Amino acid sequence: MQLGMQPGTAACVVDPSALERARAERVDWRFKAIPSAMHGLTIAAAAARRPDLFTDGFLGPFVVLEADALDHNLRAMADWCAAHGMLLAPHGKTTMAPQLFAKQAEHGAWAITAANASQLRVYRAFGVSRIVFANQLVDPAAIRWLADELAADLAFEFCCWVDSVRGARLLADTLREHGAHRQVDVLVEVEGGRTGVQDESTALDVARAVRDSPELRLLGVSGYEGSLGHDATEHTRSLVADYLERLRSTTTTLASHGLFDHLDQVLVTAGGSAYFDQVADALATGWPAGLAVRPVLRSGGYLSHDDGFYRATSPLGATPRLTDAAPFRSALRAWAQVSSLPTADRAVLTMGKRDASFDDGLPEPQWRRGASGLTPLTGHMVRAMNDQHTHLELPADSPIEVGDWVGFGLSHPCTVFDKWPLIPLVDGDTVVDFIRTYF
Repeated sequence: MQLGMQPGTAACVVDPSALERARAERVDWRFKAIPSAMHGLTIAAAAARRPDLFTDGFLGPFVVLEADALDHNLRAMADWCAAHGMLLAPHGKTTMAPQLFAKQAEHGAWAITAANASQLRVYRAFGVSRIVFANQLVDPAAIRWLADELAADLAFEFCCWVDSVRGARLLADTLREHGAHRQVDVLVEVEGGRTGVQDESTALDVARAVRDSPELRLLGVSGYEGSLGHDATEHTRSLVADYLERLRSTTTTLASHGLFDHLDQVLVTAGGSAYFDQVADALATGWPAGLAVRPVLRSGGYLSHDDGFYRATSPLGATPRLTDAAPFRSALRAWAQVSSLPTADRAVLTMGKRDASFDDGLPEPQWRRGASGLTPLTGHMVRAMNDQHTHLELPADSPIEVGDWVGFGLSHPCTVFDKWPLIPLVDGDTVVDFIRTYF
């Protein structure tokens, strides 16, 4: 069995030929909102036409990504991580868009993070060269598939979590029975409101089980702080700080027992998109002499940001906690048409739960496109959403008329991207590309 190798520090790679093959897919009725005139074209050819969202036949509602905001967020996060000594392994589950993975890699992303085996297969179909699997891997079918993938590509780097002795043994036993040729790298996960070991004694037991399994190699310690709260209050930030201290303590305890002696650097990873400032403060510096740590953030929501949850909680949101980087900008926008004005104070629009996120904040009406052109929209609020309808509360002086388009900011990007297999990337009203998602 080939022993694990110290992971490299260069950015991960996404296979450009796989991306090009994906752009050769034909556009047709499967892709909602796309103009009928484009049916039969490849995705690349459709993008080359640079169509207009409002004059070239797009069927509402539709969700778009705004190119300038997306590029801003990519640069802001990459520069901030580099300045603070953090590697970035953004969580790909947010977008499931290999084109966007490639943009993140171009901006220095060290790896792309996955949450389940189906996502892992998508990543590998596009040749993602380094993957952090932020979960336990106990499904024998997935383990066998992974073993074959590692054997077929010696440049492929992979690591996953373990939080129990049994989980470590299930992984090791399946690898051995399958005749795996390479070790699988694992990290002991510390519980932060979800999965993970509850105490350092258990962490030691799990780490020793990994050490005693020739099929596995202990690479470090992992965790996730985002389950501890959903706001940026001092109370929540205190909970996050306490958790990150437990993550540090577990790392140093395992190191003191010689469980990382085989490594040049110990990988320690945490970090969603709400508290990554605290993660960097906790993990980037201050480790005991002789303990070399490679700190990795797994933030994914920064890429599109939003007009809801992350706007309120991100360190680079509407009330920034950081002063050494420009605040993120929301890159997501939904457009829907007013189909009915059943009462003087309520409009109904052609957008619903099938089209836009609603789980962590309702859409925010921001723009009106009517006979007088594009104007800001204030004083309006979404009160409810049905499967295919949005109920918009109107102020007394509302200019809204049937047939108007309303542009909405969205909250929680993770539950927006999954609704749209092909998303226009726009510069103003002009489509400059299409982003293919694979959920």
